[in-house]
Amino acid sequence: QVQLLESGGGLVKAGGSLRLSCAASGRTFSNYVMGWFRQAPGKEREVVASISRSGSNTRLTDSVKGRFTISRDNGKNTVFLQMNSLKPEDTAVYYCAAAKFQLTTTPGPDYWGQGTQVTVSS
Repeated sequence: QVQLLESGGGLVKAGGSLRLSCAASGRTFSNYVMGWFRQAPGKEREVVASISRSGSNTRLTDSVKGRFTISRDNGKNTVFLQMNSLKPEDTAVYYCAAAKFQLTTTPGPDYWGQGTQVTVSS
């Protein structure tokens, strides 16, 4: 059983930045692929970013490449999503997620965070 606690969401103007944090419980954080999903009203949930167990490999969806960075600190059981140059289309609820093997929409991750709202105004 893994519990994920997110923080860092909020309201920001276009072009601004936010950093999301996700703190995980347990002693096996490094055994999980970690990542972030997001879902905007009326749209499907999508994988935004993922990071390997060691943190050596990351993946970003095309729409956020060059603007977002995912990182993790296994010593602190925490994963981050640094979001720069935010656009109104980034507005969504962002969910931290953990997967034993693959972080994908189908099937979904093994564990979800509660979600944090990110709103980007024009």
